[in-house]
Amino acid sequence: MATMKKKAAVIGYGGMGAGFHVKNILSSDVVTLAGIYDIDPAKRAKAAADGVHVYETREELLADPEIELVTIATPNDVHEEIALAAFEAGKNVISEKPVTLSLESLERMIAGAKKAGKVFSVHQNRRFDVDAVAMKQIADSGDIGEVMNIESRIHGSRGIPSDWRGIKAYGGGMLYDWGIHLIDQACMILGYDVKSVQCRFDHITNKEVDDGFGLTIEYESGKRAYLEVGTYNFIPMPRFYMRATKGSAIITDWRVPAHVVKCKAWHESDVIPVVNGSGLTKTMAPRDSITVDEYDVPRPVTDVHNYYRNFVRAIDGLEEQMVTHDQMRCVLKIIMTAFESVEKDSAKIYW
Repeated sequence: MATMKKKAAVIGYGGMGAGFHVKNILSSDVVTLAGIYDIDPAKRAKAAADGVHVYETREELLADPEIELVTIATPNDVHEEIALAAFEAGKNVISEKPVTLSLESLERMIAGAKKAGKVFSVHQNRRFDVDAVAMKQIADSGDIGEVMNIESRIHGSRGIPSDWRGIKAYGGGMLYDWGIHLIDQACMILGYDVKSVQCRFDHITNKEVDDGFGLTIEYESGKRAYLEVGTYNFIPMPRFYMRATKGSAIITDWRVPAHVVKCKAWHESDVIPVVNGSGLTKTMAPRDSITVDEYDVPRPVTDVHNYYRNFVRAIDGLEEQMVTHDQMRCVLKIIMTAFESVEKDSAKIYW
């Protein structure tokens, strides 16, 4: 059954609003762009210069009866306010991540969506990152056994952005900015049965908000994720590392395929010691082709447009929304618990 194109509007014409959502909507096969609104007159002028229809007020945008879908691409602290106004106007809502800044706020947003009978989700576009999809495919295949733990890192060297992302009141900081993505990806791979959270912050280039963090999530299943964002790393560590019961997988950089080493035979009849530093070791002696297979996994083909395709089909009642309310609750609760852990000197916090 074909899905009719929906008219969408974007509130916020900054980096994600203009550079991602408007751009993708203009090339979408399921939505068309009705226009944008931004509180900043300069950004409204920029949109008009770009040939985009501009609403002069948010109220004018929300009053347009042809708009079925509103995407919120503003600083994090006003997501709830805009979403509730959009629900009252009878619009379906996509909020940029993080969906909001507290669990209580999220529950008000979910309640507003349910009262209005509208679809509401958060834009987790990095579920389509090829590196995360590759790791999920390896985990789901079972080829290297059951996953025990993953490590996921994003490293840069330019410090925290100098815009609102460096200001606490607006929901700035790397935990909210990149952390929400890494948490969502980890749960996509390992599940949502969280047992505990432990976090530490970096404050190298910004004292008000975190400009990096290290976060450990333990699951009831016994699996574990270590997630790290750094903005003062001039040599980045591997993007992904996975240990499973029958092997390991690594992605050094999102531009390269995953490399897998699969254990075929645990014991070797005669391990030859190797020189390691100033001594000999059997424990750390490398494996050979007799006991392991090594191979690359081709980079998967992904399409970020599938997010909007799913959302539109959810509006039409044809499928469930990809990012569910319970998933939103879980990811945001991990964020909130991470902040609590930092406040308690990086203590492990149990759910």
